[in-house]
Amino acid sequence: MFPAELAIRNLRIRPATILAPMAGVTDTVFRRVIRSLGPCGLIMTEFTSAEGLTRKAARTLRYLYFDEDERPIAAQIFGADPGVMARAAALTEDMGFDQIDINLGCPVKKVVACGGSGLLRDLPHLEKILRAVRAAVRIPLTIKIRAGWDENNIVAVDVARMAEQIGVEAIAVHPRTRMQGYAGLADWRIIRDVKQAVGIPVIGNGDIRAPEDAVRMIAETGCDAVMIGRAASSNPWIFRQIADYVATGSYHHPSEADRYRLLSGYFRSLLDAEMADAIGKMKQFATLFTHGVRHGAEMRQAIHRSHTTAEIIERVETFFARTVAAPAD
Repeated sequence: MFPAELAIRNLRIRPATILAPMAGVTDTVFRRVIRSLGPCGLIMTEFTSAEGLTRKAARTLRYLYFDEDERPIAAQIFGADPGVMARAAALTEDMGFDQIDINLGCPVKKVVACGGSGLLRDLPHLEKILRAVRAAVRIPLTIKIRAGWDENNIVAVDVARMAEQIGVEAIAVHPRTRMQGYAGLADWRIIRDVKQAVGIPVIGNGDIRAPEDAVRMIAETGCDAVMIGRAASSNPWIFRQIADYVATGSYHHPSEADRYRLLSGYFRSLLDAEMADAIGKMKQFATLFTHGVRHGAEMRQAIHRSHTTAEIIERVETFFARTVAAPAD
């Protein structure tokens, strides 16, 4: 049975589905796209540098901009200095977020050097960070982890138990190691092991590509909610599909016309929001989103050859004018 909601203290997340934080993707424009297609129980910001936040760097603060209609919303931060992390957490609370999450899962080298999954190699230091942040904020505190650093250092259960003892109120588990990156299969048994080891809610993440996967993860691991990242960037309808599948056993597959409206609308929203680096965001999103589009490689190439936002939008219009009208292969 798919859970109807996830409760993290007084925060009610209904349905029990969460949009994962993704660098360069989960900005306010994309989050509002997800909300418009919904239902998604909780959305999260891009993961944000605690160092940049405490310096109040303009670029960092842009990562944490949100509108009221995005609630409930969690801010995710990363860093390795307990004092800086505590101050950054307090700032996010002051900004009005409903929840704060600590990134202990990012495998990217420059993040690992100052936090992320690199902290899974030093649990005593991680404990200092968690205690400092817990003492600094009143809102719900959660963490997102990987299984461990490598296959010889699977520490998910140890981290979960430590986090629960400190007062962390939920834990999301991506059951790959840092050394795996996104290769191979996510070992959902690790999510199950964490769920059996702690009393706080456990959120499963990894290899949910379709609604059937979300339901199967709940059944196989007993986790309390699911978190979806990469699949949501290529198929932003996935949260609606999960809700429909749970309710009726079936769900709608977006048409080429649906995809055109979403991609075109997203690009125009970037322009309306005067989003920094709109061209870069368009190209990044096109790379992710068009993997679900018929002849998507052709459009990716056209977009990546573009030099202005107007040129990108014109090429999207031209591509879909042809493919929407064309019969399926």
